[in-house]
Amino acid sequence: MQKRSLGIRGPEISALGFGAMSLGGTFGPTTEAESFDCLDAMLEAGITFIDTANIYGMGVSEEVIGRWLASRRPQGMVLATKAGIVSGPPRRIDNSPAYLRAELEASLRRLGVERVDLFYLHRREADRPLAEVIGTLQDLERAGKIGGYGLSEIAPETLREAHALHPCRAVQNEYSLWSRQPELGLVQECARLGVSFVAFSPLARGMLGNAPLPAAAVTDWFRRDNPRFTGANFLRNTARIDRFRAWCAARGWSVPATALAWVMAAGPHVVPIPGTRRAERLREWLDLPRLGPAERAEIETILPAGFAAGDRYGDGQILAIERYC
Repeated sequence: MQKRSLGIRGPEISALGFGAMSLGGTFGPTTEAESFDCLDAMLEAGITFIDTANIYGMGVSEEVIGRWLASRRPQGMVLATKAGIVSGPPRRIDNSPAYLRAELEASLRRLGVERVDLFYLHRREADRPLAEVIGTLQDLERAGKIGGYGLSEIAPETLREAHALHPCRAVQNEYSLWSRQPELGLVQECARLGVSFVAFSPLARGMLGNAPLPAAAVTDWFRRDNPRFTGANFLRNTARIDRFRAWCAARGWSVPATALAWVMAAGPHVVPIPGTRRAERLREWLDLPRLGPAERAEIETILPAGFAAGDRYGDGQILAIERYC
């Protein structure tokens, strides 16, 4: 497994991370045994970066990871978690010092650790001064509770302002073949500032698998209300991705591995964090093909920027997402 740095002064991590949202049951039920098998496969593959959050299964993802860490005691794992979204009802954003500190302490207890390498502001609270929020994160860093801070679903201007207050370690936004908004300035700004760009949902929330995602499988709370997974949009997106699937098959390439190789080629500071509940799905990521200019041009023809039908979030999901394009 290739290695990359998590920010300029951050720890060395695997070039491919693991997004642990699925371990909390977001995309369907799972068991602890199944989650442990998946994490074991991750460890065997040389993946050393785990990304979770306090609201993934309302703590379940962190608890499972904590019990797995206590059981396996792996060396060199780099942990990231997040806080800032209050699930409600009503769903809201809270970046107050008391909330962030309390949620971090609860995450540390669930993970069974005294410190995490990266603590993200899951969403920015628009009406709270950014200087106050970064000050809180800086205090947590000084206290030894976090190695550094990150920001999620932000615009380039927020990164510039935050980084000037105190260096940011990583930015996490959605980025994949069907969600390419970060190419309009955020990937580039991260590179200029020496900030890692962590790409979540690099496999298009299950659409970029070796087999098409059946419509009957889209029953989870997140995708069933997402415009890209509903009605005619879902049919159009499936048909377009099927052409990419056929292109990969003609070369003997795994579809998810090819999609991940495409994301990683955006720059040496880009770290995709695909997620899954199943070890066999994780193993499909690992044989990354080499994409030269010719292959990238062919992929661009099959899946051009903006090909996806439908918004990437529904109206009820887009709270506090910073839109800059």
